[in-house]
Amino acid sequence: MDDDLDALIRRVDPDRWLSSRFVADVEVRADVIAVYAFDHELARAPRVTTQSMLGEIRLAWWREALDEIFEGRPVRGHPAAQALAVAVARRSLSRDLLEGMIDARLRELDSTAMSDDERLVWADQTAGAAAEVCARILGAAEAGRARAAGRYWLLGRTAPALASPVRAEARSGARRLPAAAFPAVAHAALVGAGESDRRRGLRIIWAVAIGRI
Repeated sequence: MDDDLDALIRRVDPDRWLSSRFVADVEVRADVIAVYAFDHELARAPRVTTQSMLGEIRLAWWREALDEIFEGRPVRGHPAAQALAVAVARRSLSRDLLEGMIDARLRELDSTAMSDDERLVWADQTAGAAAEVCARILGAAEAGRARAAGRYWLLGRTAPALASPVRAEARSGARRLPAAAFPAVAHAALVGAGESDRRRGLRIIWAVAIGRI
């Protein structure tokens, strides 16, 4: 486990970091954190620059990192890239899912506002895909069931009005995951939980205990 990377995710992505605490195996947890770190770096690309070209360059950098990872070449010395390379090797992760996460962030570089339908697709291909990848890492045979919960969690943070209609699907998918894979979606239980750390902590503990979001 890269303690610095874990500390970063604890700071920038506290919901999913909390979920990862319920993964008992240290190596497996490190691979989950690697996926969240990758997603975090992709999400930064549209935020750290006002010029779409620079954002595209940052995302192209990560696409090249995937080339290195999946072609077995030396991987650039970025902590998230290095951790992702380890996770891919250990878990035989799909490049398509990871590359789709990059493609989805390109939409954020467009200055035009997303329609509701576009935002649903965007949420599915970012946090939804991350949830599926993590469910695979956690051994779910039908990891795609995690996508709706990941999508619901992100919409709850960015477009609450769109979250409610997908709540039932998210709950159904999460309920059908094996217990060991539930931490891939447990953070969805935090939608609408308020800002109290204690309240959020109790809510996610309860979700893991009953296997429902």
